[in-house]
Amino acid sequence: MSKNRRKFTKEFKAKVVLESLKERETLESLAKKYELLPGQITTWKTQALENFSNVFIKETSKSIDNSVDNQVLYAQIGQLKVENDFLKKKLQ
Repeated sequence: MSKNRRKFTKEFKAKVVLESLKERETLESLAKKYELLPGQITTWKTQALENFSNVFIKETSKSIDNSVDNQVLYAQIGQLKVENDFLKKKLQ
């Protein structure tokens, strides 16, 4: 009687947590609706609330990644300009 372990997507977990945060239904009714244990919903809710501030931190890290990409692009532009100038001199 071995059961395979179910794996839930991030989207599914977020949907369940959002419904639990709305508090329109009890945990027990949500658990029945999604075929989960109430403790599992509580765990996901706790994890979501603990990591809620990270949602805003990731936005700043994306802007840092963009600046790194810009540096690479500027380096490529510089290299192409040097090559272009070299070829112009060779044609004259």
